[in-house]
Amino acid sequence: MQAKTMAVFNKDGKFQPHTIERRDPGANDVVVKIEYCGICHSDIHTARSEWGPAAYPCVPGHEIVGKVIAIGKKVKRFKVGEPVGVGCFVDSCGKCSPCKKNEEQFCEVKTVFTYNSTELDGKTPTYGGYASHITVKDKYVLKIKKGLPLDKIAPLLCAGITTYSPLKRYKTSKGKKIGVVGLGGLGHMAVKIAKAMGAEVTVFSTSPSKESDAKRLGAKHFKVTKTPEAFTSMMGKLDLIIDTVSAPHSFTPYLSTLKLGGTMVLVGVSPDPNSLDAFGLIGGRKVLTGSLIGGIKETQEMLDFCARKKVFSDIELIKPEKIDEAYNRTVAGDVKYRFVVDLNTL
Repeated sequence: MQAKTMAVFNKDGKFQPHTIERRDPGANDVVVKIEYCGICHSDIHTARSEWGPAAYPCVPGHEIVGKVIAIGKKVKRFKVGEPVGVGCFVDSCGKCSPCKKNEEQFCEVKTVFTYNSTELDGKTPTYGGYASHITVKDKYVLKIKKGLPLDKIAPLLCAGITTYSPLKRYKTSKGKKIGVVGLGGLGHMAVKIAKAMGAEVTVFSTSPSKESDAKRLGAKHFKVTKTPEAFTSMMGKLDLIIDTVSAPHSFTPYLSTLKLGGTMVLVGVSPDPNSLDAFGLIGGRKVLTGSLIGGIKETQEMLDFCARKKVFSDIELIKPEKIDEAYNRTVAGDVKYRFVVDLNTL
């Protein structure tokens, strides 16, 4: 099966139309006609080889939504015409300890990421959602409730689960005080989901202009981090911090805002090292940890939660020929708050 895509051919290249071959559906496969795909900052890092050399041609995209157009003979969970999603990975061994615990993103054999990866055979390249179609094993396809805005749901497949998972793991609920560092694609979802869980949210940002948006999205407090007062005024007040920033910055000032034994979770990945003063952890027995997306079971749980709570992404819908411009604007912080590519126009 041939699929149209938008691909980049080197780290400094521009996106251009390209045709690839997708496999015809096997007995357990689902073929999805892609309608929308979000642009994640990791797409940019990968396409530009900022996390190491990418495999070219590279077709990014792991925030995929669309409709089922074909199914294998053993597929029972899906029907042609249903809305579905595909997230950050499309296969794993299914047998190791993490896989058995529904944490396939940590597969000890091989997590097959949606793009810039290889299948379990170690040879066949994977291509992502900036494309007309994708063929995926039914186990790794996610159900989306009918009647919801698919373009605004697309970013949930990465930005949504990336922030939902640690918020749930650290028991975010009514009465909890949550800090969110950065108000971008990940940050705005962290605010919305934490608010929907009942928490009181504080946003830390370098951009004073984002205060009104932060409060519209659900934050109670907004702190501009260009002055020390942003941290001293919050010292010892927060239970949990979700750090979404993908640029170099010091973790130490944020740790000071945590309560005794509080936790700071990193979900943004800087291409350069960040700094940390050990006393920021020792004083107050703070915990600095990280989180990587979520397994299929938890991602489905997140989609169901967001459907119930009517939590969707704030997006700017673009045509495929605008991907390069969207990448540059994302790096510059000029998007509210996630670009989504309209693949219906590919």
